[in-house]
Amino acid sequence: MTGRTVTSLTNPTVKAVRALHLRKTRDETGLFVAEGLKTVTEGLETGHTPKILLHGAEAGDHPLLIKAIEVTLAQHGEVIEVTPEILAKVSRRDNPQAVVGVFEQVFAPLAGLEPATAACWVALHRVRDPGNLGTIVRTADAAGCGAVILVGECCDPYSVEAARATMGSIFAVPLVKASEAEFAAWRGDWPGSVVGTLLSAQTDHRQAIYARPTLILMGNEQQGLPADMAALCDVKVKIPMRGRADSLNLAVATGIMIYAAM
Repeated sequence: MTGRTVTSLTNPTVKAVRALHLRKTRDETGLFVAEGLKTVTEGLETGHTPKILLHGAEAGDHPLLIKAIEVTLAQHGEVIEVTPEILAKVSRRDNPQAVVGVFEQVFAPLAGLEPATAACWVALHRVRDPGNLGTIVRTADAAGCGAVILVGECCDPYSVEAARATMGSIFAVPLVKASEAEFAAWRGDWPGSVVGTLLSAQTDHRQAIYARPTLILMGNEQQGLPADMAALCDVKVKIPMRGRADSLNLAVATGIMIYAAM
């Protein structure tokens, strides 16, 4: 097991990793930061190798880290032992993970999706909150969804906040980006139901009939589905509200719909 040790915050590699908190840098480099040994291991187990692997001295003897270091070096990645201060700066957290990996972003092509390979699929229109997006990706992974499709201008699934919320599922669920026009054209050949939640809907989500494969289309946190997106749905449902709250968190609502359609 070999690598090098860095203690300076001004080290070029450390500065490059810190810069990945900026979407502009992530877009330019095609890279993102994954925090924690569990998440890095999830990446390795799904065929993704870190370009850069940072770790604290305290984690050096962990068998999963030893394996990660071996694979990273074998694939010509960079392995660096760093100080707790560097890990805190890279993660922007006071209690940082002892292992941080830098991986390549992966987006699947919309045209390459095969609806018959999964019972449920998720599309999100202009989702804004990275925590919601990451949680939805994690839920989609747990439910065995085919992909998460990001329609229009969405927040970045590879931001540190979104990737953190996926708890490693960022590597397991295909992510797709599409414009509204591209999505609308592609949806025309969808073989099952396209389901949307609307305040104006009359059908309870538990009573609706979902034809598989089911594509769940959810609107953003503030506005829900606009008219042009709602028009793409052949099944329109509502999730009943019985208390004083008049809406649900987007990730919660999407999770409810995923499991209703399974």
